Amino acid sequence: MYQYDNYDQTLVNERAAQFRGQTERFLKGELSEDQYRPLRLMNGLYIQKHAPMLRIAIPYGLLSSRQLRMLAHIARTYDKGYGHFTTRQNIQFNWPKLEDVPDVLSELATVQMHAIQTSGNCIRNVTSDHLAGVGGDELEDPRPYCEIIRQWSTLHPEFSFLPRKFKIAVNGAAKDRAATQLHDIGLQLVKNDRDEIGFEVLVGGGLGRTPIIGVTIRPFLEKKHLLSYLEAILRVYNRFGRRDNKFKARIKILVKELGKEKFTEMVEAEWAAIKDDLLLDLEEIERIKTFFQPPPYVTLADNPLLAEKTAHDSQFAAWFRHNTFPHKMPGYRVVFVSLKTPGKPPGDLSASQMDVIADLADHYSFGEIRVTHTQNLVLADVKQADLHDLWQRLKSLELATPNIGTATDIICCPGLDFCSLANATSIPIANGIQQIFDNLDYLYDLGDIRINVSGCMNGCGHHTVGHIGILGVDKKGEEWYQITLGGSSGKDASLGERLGPSVAKDQVCHAIEAIFQTYREHRLEDEAFLETVRRIGMRPFQGRVYGDN
Repeated sequence: MYQYDNYDQTLVNERAAQFRGQTERFLKGELSEDQYRPLRLMNGLYIQKHAPMLRIAIPYGLLSSRQLRMLAHIARTYDKGYGHFTTRQNIQFNWPKLEDVPDVLSELATVQMHAIQTSGNCIRNVTSDHLAGVGGDELEDPRPYCEIIRQWSTLHPEFSFLPRKFKIAVNGAAKDRAATQLHDIGLQLVKNDRDEIGFEVLVGGGLGRTPIIGVTIRPFLEKKHLLSYLEAILRVYNRFGRRDNKFKARIKILVKELGKEKFTEMVEAEWAAIKDDLLLDLEEIERIKTFFQPPPYVTLADNPLLAEKTAHDSQFAAWFRHNTFPHKMPGYRVVFVSLKTPGKPPGDLSASQMDVIADLADHYSFGEIRVTHTQNLVLADVKQADLHDLWQRLKSLELATPNIGTATDIICCPGLDFCSLANATSIPIANGIQQIFDNLDYLYDLGDIRINVSGCMNGCGHHTVGHIGILGVDKKGEEWYQITLGGSSGKDASLGERLGPSVAKDQVCHAIEAIFQTYREHRLEDEAFLETVRRIGMRPFQGRVYGDN
């Protein structure tokens, strides 16, 4: 993984010291709340429902074991003993004291971490495929380009105060595991007819109260023009994006209002004026690539004992089938650490669990951990011979629930339990849905179903692109939930369609159970299934009626 040089380290050290001074001045009353607010937001600090919330950047979802131990230390020392991994591949702490945040940032800097640009109207943390470098469907590892974009965008003077927040994702695989079509800019590595690798550039995706799928504005961009083209897009947005209405300030609204053709024309004109002065040196690309070379794999064959162990241990077999994935190297396997234990908030991890996972990463996976945008962790390079031992260790931590890609692998925002923006709770809804599936065979019969839960229209739980999406809404002080079907964040990206009126809080889980029951009965393709559910509506199930308001 990338290692800071003197410039990187100096930047994060000085930024932490700068924020310490700003916070001290605020606490002394020398800065007003209005003056302090943009300063804290640019350092990842929100004021939430109960306490400040600090969001820490995990660039493209990659952590070292040393960094994870530091996060465990911060959780234990400055918070309530846990952290929450988000759909941006970041981690959030929900309970730090305001006066302690400068100390947190200083300690993060010692392990090459920070909270710079994890909030505010700037370019946020660049995200990517959690299987980068190990997936068999990969054209090229996207992480070097994520790192190049991180360096270019960090404290970029022209883009520090954009009309609204801005998010970029880079994917290098045939399967889109980075949700590139749902970002302000999505970059997909592709090969042209001359066998050259470059980028397909998508613009204008985003979720929230106006969900939109991004559009391709350039089918192929040479690598040397990556930064100049990004700069051209952002210049057009910075100049013409709306600042009078925050609900219409995202680039997706600008693209929609101008139209794809006009927006592309404006970007191409801006790019023509700057592209020769901002070329990405191919030698620099190769230099950054050296930080992402494969670890020292040993030559192995596929382990013949796996079949015997899975045949004689049904629990291990279920975990192996659902929580491990093929690796491009023979004899290795990718292991998902499920942060979706029944009864626990999705994405949460305790300090003690972080410490043990760091140890497991050192012992089994070359000291690296990955964060997925589905709020799980990955140990990407595990020898097949070590899988059973690793499973036992994870099982003892309650981190081996065999549910990756199933209906209980739920994406969920913190909701009304923590967030001051939320209209409704989301964690209790996720926990209630998990409890439906006491019979795991029934769960597996459903296949690959993604359930996403958000507590408000901001959509941090990505409800609009869930196969089943659940959105909390407020109705005269009561919590109700809208349900959508048919969304996707992959190559076939689509927005879910609303399924009738909203449902009362105490009926949500019953309604989801009714949907599953219908799905089991019909087992149709997604589009036909959606039509079937539309036709029958939120029908009575086990004597209860849903959606009758």
